[in-house]
Amino acid sequence: MARKKQPQNLWSKIIYLFVMLAGFICANCYLSDLITSNVKHGFNFPPNDFITLSYVKNTGAAFSILQNYPLLLEILAVLALIFLLAYVIRHAGTMSYTGITWLTVLMSGIFCNLFERMTLGYVRDYFYFKFVEFPIFNISDIAINVSIVAIIYLLLTRAQLKQL
Repeated sequence: MARKKQPQNLWSKIIYLFVMLAGFICANCYLSDLITSNVKHGFNFPPNDFITLSYVKNTGAAFSILQNYPLLLEILAVLALIFLLAYVIRHAGTMSYTGITWLTVLMSGIFCNLFERMTLGYVRDYFYFKFVEFPIFNISDIAINVSIVAIIYLLLTRAQLKQL
């Protein structure tokens, strides 16, 4: 039985995936630690009506939903990470680097929130948009939401995360 020939750049894309994932996770964790450490010591942006820093321990998910179900949130995050990682590895040969990058940003946001939830028992939120009184959020939340918008854009423009 003949083996299916893999695209030449398959392994370079898988290596790219893991290098980018490690980089995004390290940057996210470092910046989150830096911001929360400084907020705890009184740092804030210059007074303005746009954004402020407020440290909050969030035991739930977005908008503090599922606060009484930390194990469910952890299981959902692990399942999402397994699914996304398996998807990218399986389709890496035909995916564009742009598609891999946005899925990696999504995975890093999910991973960092999961890591905080498992090690601290909560997720550290700190950005607060005063002008709209939006719920307080963190860098991982930004990564998750921006990457989802980017992935939807890629899908709607028929790129379908595939190589152009």
